[in-house]
Amino acid sequence: MSDLAKLEALDFASLLCSRVCHDIISPVGAITNGLEVLDEENNEEMKAFAFDLIRKSARTASSKLQFARLAFGAAGSVGAEVDLGDAETVAKRYMESEKADIDWQATRRLLPKNQVKLLLNLLLISLQAIPRGGRVVVRVEGDLPFPTQRIEATGAASRIPPRIVELLAGDLGDHVDAHAIQPYYAGALARAAGLAIEISKDGDTVIFEAKAADDAFQGERAE
Repeated sequence: MSDLAKLEALDFASLLCSRVCHDIISPVGAITNGLEVLDEENNEEMKAFAFDLIRKSARTASSKLQFARLAFGAAGSVGAEVDLGDAETVAKRYMESEKADIDWQATRRLLPKNQVKLLLNLLLISLQAIPRGGRVVVRVEGDLPFPTQRIEATGAASRIPPRIVELLAGDLGDHVDAHAIQPYYAGALARAAGLAIEISKDGDTVIFEAKAADDAFQGERAE
């Protein structure tokens, strides 16, 4: 991921950590609020409400952490492969707390870890395309070494997220924050995996596709 050299390593690590924390701070805060209610309330109805809040928030925090571990973490050694079934499990659990529904149509198989991490990161980006919710379809088609990843996000007021094309291309512009770092990271994953990302819009559907880059085919022929 040589393009990450444009960003100081410490800054990149800090921003990516901030992105993960942004996802889990809300459910963890809700757990804290629920515990405070249990400490202060004697009303049984309020206690039942607090227990329910804690259970739901704990599940949400756990699902988001498991997703982040696979989408952003090391996910095994260099060159490791990841089961798409594991990606499906963490993706569906993550989506339980989102406005959109997920339709996972990717057949279970082993893929290089950077390709799986990219798929999960594209899923996150697709949610920005349908801010009011809707439906997200996930597909992985074709054979190794470069199967095509396709995510279709359909919903009211769908849009191609602002700055997303530039960030995926590795262009940070004049401003980078925890929100921008995730698509920037996704673009780096794509290049590391030999894939190029294309974005298009068809009616209410925004389509994200990661296909084999031209230089990836050239590299394969050279081998």
